[in-house]
Amino acid sequence: MTGSLRTQVLVITKAPVPGRSKTRLSPPCSPEQAAGIAAAAVGDTLDAVRAAPVSRRVVALDGAPGGLDLDGFTVVPQVEGDLGTRLAAAFADATARTAPPTLLIGMDTPQVTAELLARCAERLEFGGPGTAVLGTAPDGGWWALGLHAADDAAVLADVPMSRDDTAVRTREALEALGLLVLDLPELTDIDHFPDALAVAAQCPPDSRTARVVASVAAAMEAPA
Repeated sequence: MTGSLRTQVLVITKAPVPGRSKTRLSPPCSPEQAAGIAAAAVGDTLDAVRAAPVSRRVVALDGAPGGLDLDGFTVVPQVEGDLGTRLAAAFADATARTAPPTLLIGMDTPQVTAELLARCAERLEFGGPGTAVLGTAPDGGWWALGLHAADDAAVLADVPMSRDDTAVRTREALEALGLLVLDLPELTDIDHFPDALAVAAQCPPDSRTARVVASVAAAMEAPA
């Protein structure tokens, strides 16, 4: 791992509130259980970003911080609109004062590590202007997107999100701008409860995500 990178990491997340966060976990999870898994995933993700040797850390937050530990992060509010519009605006807000390479990730891949983030940032920086990096998910979406210019993110507003062709359409939109899209490792993100179980198994046993998902699974198996 390099000592210091020019890239900033931008995390886009909702505040983990029952009924608003990770709603596709319900059922089988209750809204409170889904929010608990979301809070754990956010916490583990932010810890990984804090430990990565990047130049700046930004959170684009939908909702009030509540109990989230945002120490070390610049916080920008998300705009109104669909996910693509919010992603494009988050890139623009994160680069309002400076224009470093920016790696955007969500909060639903808490198995990510500081070392992996550093490797992703290095790939973005090594590619240079005219390139983008994209980390896909098995469900056809993506978990990470890195760009050198925030203006390039404007195409996200026209990409249908949360579909099995989202990553393909994102790649096509970026390539239509003339960008060379470089691949990052594939990661499973948490959408449904089987995803949560799979992701938790990839997290350290003492991580928030592993502990909370195990607790929720145990509660489901307990006799009524």
